[in-house]
Amino acid sequence: MPTPETRPRLFCFGLGYTAMHLATALAAEGGDIAGTCRGAENQASLRDAGITAHLFDRDRPAGDGAAELVESLAVATHVLSTIPPDEAGDPVLDGCADALGACAGLEWAGYLSATSVYGDRGGAWVDETTPVAPTGAAGRRRAAAEAAWQAFGTGVGPNAHIFRLAGIYGPGRSVLDGIRAGTARRIVKPGHAFSRIHVDDIVQVLLASMARPDPGAIYNVCDDRPAPTADVTAFGCELLGVAPPPEQRFEDAGLSPRAAAFWADNKRVRNQKMKSDLGVRLKYPDYRAGLAAILAAEGEREG
Repeated sequence: MPTPETRPRLFCFGLGYTAMHLATALAAEGGDIAGTCRGAENQASLRDAGITAHLFDRDRPAGDGAAELVESLAVATHVLSTIPPDEAGDPVLDGCADALGACAGLEWAGYLSATSVYGDRGGAWVDETTPVAPTGAAGRRRAAAEAAWQAFGTGVGPNAHIFRLAGIYGPGRSVLDGIRAGTARRIVKPGHAFSRIHVDDIVQVLLASMARPDPGAIYNVCDDRPAPTADVTAFGCELLGVAPPPEQRFEDAGLSPRAAAFWADNKRVRNQKMKSDLGVRLKYPDYRAGLAAILAAEGEREG
């Protein structure tokens, strides 16, 4: 068990789905957790769970309790940002750069980015040596935020480790939920595939990086099997024992501009670096293993 002097003190900007899975894992190892959220109701819930939560967003740079946020951040040994950039830039660096620069005991910093920075590659494979070439506004903002986070640490602390995440799924956030809700679709776009990653595997990558800091390193975080969404939906239906929804051609799907933009990029993402450099062995190397595990865990809870 870590001593009070050695246990990690994580401050997470954006205590959302992925960050809370990480917080749970660190707390189980004796770590202290603090961070930010956007609403008073969420803040109260987090504090009830033993997490020191502060209100923060671009319009409220240091929350309603600026001094409290800065005080929590000042003692952090590990800082993670999960907050996406907006049109004006990165809200965390814009609102808390001075406070971050004053973190004298900071051992590790991480920024959760996205594989959208690679843009459209026509279905080709990409890895961390592939130059970024975002095709959409969201990808361009991500690429700019990555550069800002890597540059920020120079002279004041560790440069951020960059984690380029594929599509995140896990308990409560998978195609199984969409199938049950009747919202899952089986859209077909020949030759198109998405990379994915189970939230538990994101957590083990982050923990492995904390144990083996390499400031400025970039890691693709994805599983071994990029696949068409139609295949994932069909397998989810198979697991649940229901008929899959009818196939729809991408051109006939009537997607919103935002959803269509999500489909604009087609690439397959390699994950060898996170395995070789961090010693990560995926718990769920493909969507089949991940979805089956989610369903099994649901059955155990119901039992």
